[in-house]
Amino acid sequence: MSTVSTPIAATNPALDKDRVVDWLGIAPFMIFAVLFLIAPTLYLVVGAFFTPDGALTFRNIADLFTPGILSAYWISIRVSVASALGGALIGFFLAWAVVLGGLPTWVRSGLLTFSGVASNFAGVPLAFAFLATLGRTGLVTVLLRDIFGFNLYGTGFNLLSFFGLTITYMYFQIPLMVLILTPALDGMKKEWREAAEVLGASNRQYWTMVALPILWPSLLGTALLLFANAFGAIATAFALTGSSLNIVPILLYAQIRGDVLHNANLGYAIALGMIVITGVSNILYLMLRMRAERWQK
Repeated sequence: MSTVSTPIAATNPALDKDRVVDWLGIAPFMIFAVLFLIAPTLYLVVGAFFTPDGALTFRNIADLFTPGILSAYWISIRVSVASALGGALIGFFLAWAVVLGGLPTWVRSGLLTFSGVASNFAGVPLAFAFLATLGRTGLVTVLLRDIFGFNLYGTGFNLLSFFGLTITYMYFQIPLMVLILTPALDGMKKEWREAAEVLGASNRQYWTMVALPILWPSLLGTALLLFANAFGAIATAFALTGSSLNIVPILLYAQIRGDVLHNANLGYAIALGMIVITGVSNILYLMLRMRAERWQK
């Protein structure tokens, strides 16, 4: 009677070595994410539920609903929504012009290159650029006054205000919209338009009944991403308006590092609220992005 022995699966040393190399390749990213993203976030979340003496408390969370902090959240949400909608609208038409508008190739490459630079141009340099351009003694303000006799600030415009901050944010919101939406417009298949035209659809009907329903998840998802991008911005707002505009990032900075409003644990709670709002926005963006990618398969 013969017995059949089951061979023991031998591990391949080459495959194990490749797997180790793969993990080593992403190790710097994982270390960076843990040190500068995950660990600080956990530190803020935990600190929001403790007093400066280390006692557990829910007072910091309750203080988020005081009028001053709620007002800061409301102003930040309004600025973020306004800049996101403005950036999404203008960015959509720019992306449409370079992808489907029949413009020369060099225009598209130039716009995308500029968008890649401008979408990351923020902070103190951006605030200085707008002050030097649209400030009370800025270049455009002076030219309008001396050449055309138009007093920009006489109309009620103020760069250091809600409207001025929204315009400043749109400088990096519009390019970001162009960069994200261009691949979605590139994914629009010519067969869809041809099929609509064969069935007798006009250009307006094609866009309202075919193109926009397909692009709607991408448009809404990108607008949510722009909202989160503006909601967490602090350097531009702080350099531009200082403490004259009570938005959440500036209030957070004042609570953690300020001399008058110094309550680090309340600042952690404010940061927790920002994490929740931006987290919800990013989750919705990822869900809408996955829905939009179904049409590109």
